[in-house]
Amino acid sequence: MDESELVHLRRCVELAAEALDDGDEPFGSVLVDGSGTVRAEDRNRIAAGDATRHPEFALARWAAEHLSEEERRAATVYTSGEHCPMCAAAHAWVGLGRIVYVASSAQLSQWLAEWGRPQAPVRALPVQEIAPHVTVEGPVAELAPWVRELHRLLAERSSHD
Repeated sequence: MDESELVHLRRCVELAAEALDDGDEPFGSVLVDGSGTVRAEDRNRIAAGDATRHPEFALARWAAEHLSEEERRAATVYTSGEHCPMCAAAHAWVGLGRIVYVASSAQLSQWLAEWGRPQAPVRALPVQEIAPHVTVEGPVAELAPWVRELHRLLAERSSHD
């Protein structure tokens, strides 16, 4: 993991924080092309009621509309949290390249259990179980505490609702 990749991952966590500040769950993602240029970014947008508005899914759709097959294969999706099964499937179907995430689905599930919070409505499976041909790297230990804190803040807020 070089510094340029850490820059993209930090941006993902910043986007996750923006999502949390806007009343959403804290997830953020950045799509980077093969030359290292950021092509698109997004954050969770499920607060409006559409639980499919994950940033990884949005970036897969954006890539399908704006990048050639070759560009998609060379691209990397950086993300604050490992793709859920829906997003992993979209990533694979669109033919995107590598995924690099800060915190794993297993970590998030463990954190939720520690805080007595409900698990996601879809099983937390590793990306490789959904998309076995996608190269996946993560978690990133130095940034995971930041992501954990964002989810802790969400859990704290949710327990007061």
